[in-house]
Amino acid sequence: MSDARPEPIQRLVKALRRLPGIGEKTATRLAYFLLAAPEAVAGELGQAILRLRADILLCEECFNLTARSPCEICRDSARSTRIVCVVEEPADLASIESTGGFRGRYHVLGGTIAPLDGVGPESLRVDALLSRIERGGIDEVILATNPNPEGEATALYVAERVAQYGVPVTRIGYGMPIGGDLEYVDPITVRKSLENRRSYHS
Repeated sequence: MSDARPEPIQRLVKALRRLPGIGEKTATRLAYFLLAAPEAVAGELGQAILRLRADILLCEECFNLTARSPCEICRDSARSTRIVCVVEEPADLASIESTGGFRGRYHVLGGTIAPLDGVGPESLRVDALLSRIERGGIDEVILATNPNPEGEATALYVAERVAQYGVPVTRIGYGMPIGGDLEYVDPITVRKSLENRRSYHS
């Protein structure tokens, strides 16, 4: 079946479909919206996308995405430095922050252990976490990796490494659905998972 849409629209739809959660219909709807919108709207969107990588960097302390390092969370003197919540990705950090229930600091691993994808422990920022612990002042490490096989394997590995320093390790509670991703779970469930965290025994 031939595609009646002009090639430029087809090209934009194809690009939009690469975004998570965007299917053919949504991508097509967005493409026609941008075509009908004032030129300034499309220009603003295009500039924001182009500048995104240039304007965003990693926090030197926690590895969250930020426009200035250290990030706003690490600069906040009202937050406790004694509790560190370990997450897989910046999107997971954002999900926890949306609950308003955690006032400690974070550490972003940058993924999970996934041998089938060629991702081993050395690919994650575990050593950077241990360096923070070595500097002292951390009383608890909360493991908030996702409750799926990769997340559990990563939590076990991190717990074993942290245990060598005598720092208590806890795991978020199972208000989180098994196999779920923090990024897509509602704030109330994420907050309850933090409140109901349990001691982690590796």
